[in-house]
Amino acid sequence: MKLKSIIVEDEETSREILKNYLKKYCPNLDILGEAANIDDALVLIRNHDLDLVFLDVEMPYGNAFDLLDKVGDIDFETIFVTAYNHYAIEALNAHASYYLMKPISIDELIKAVDYVTDIKTKEDALQDQVLVSKTNHVNGKITIPQQDGFEVLDTSNILYCKADDNYTEIYLKNNKKKLVSKTLKYFEEALTDSSFARVHKSYLVNVNEVTKYVKGKGGSVILSSGKQIIVSASKKANLLAFFK
Repeated sequence: MKLKSIIVEDEETSREILKNYLKKYCPNLDILGEAANIDDALVLIRNHDLDLVFLDVEMPYGNAFDLLDKVGDIDFETIFVTAYNHYAIEALNAHASYYLMKPISIDELIKAVDYVTDIKTKEDALQDQVLVSKTNHVNGKITIPQQDGFEVLDTSNILYCKADDNYTEIYLKNNKKKLVSKTLKYFEEALTDSSFARVHKSYLVNVNEVTKYVKGKGGSVILSSGKQIIVSASKKANLLAFFK
């Protein structure tokens, strides 16, 4: 699996060395950005859905633990990279996945990345298992996988689902939106026994929330929220079958 990661390190030379090592020896990493201080790191963390952060301990105007405090709920793994061994206990208390000493050992770096990869692979497998079991056996419920477990949703509260590449946006009656790392096809199959119709390559709608159908080649539906969604010509019959 590919891990989305960033490097937080104030020394440019150290950043370049680590980045080059990772590109050469850890091809399953996507390095999405680099930061030399806490503020820049915080922006990267908030703007990306990360799996892993390589984190130097001592930086200008604060340290790694200050950064983690500002992040709050941490949904990524951390590998500490530092020249100081006296931070090991604090790193452990901050739930670090690994503690690398400078100068970096390539063998230790590979071991650290493999360790995190194994963690994320097992988490994904568990989330898939939870999602399948809950959708199959709990009537009217669906579980949404999260980093720290899963959230249970009433399918009746879902207005529609929208494809976003390999993700799905789930729109709820309370005007909230959930972004889930599953394809729309996945939810189409998971909700096959519920009143949901695939009306477009990008949309899956709760037909119980349809208040109006507007004629056309494919037409469109208007939901209880006022949202209007185009219906593909190839999906029209599937939709109208719900109302016969």
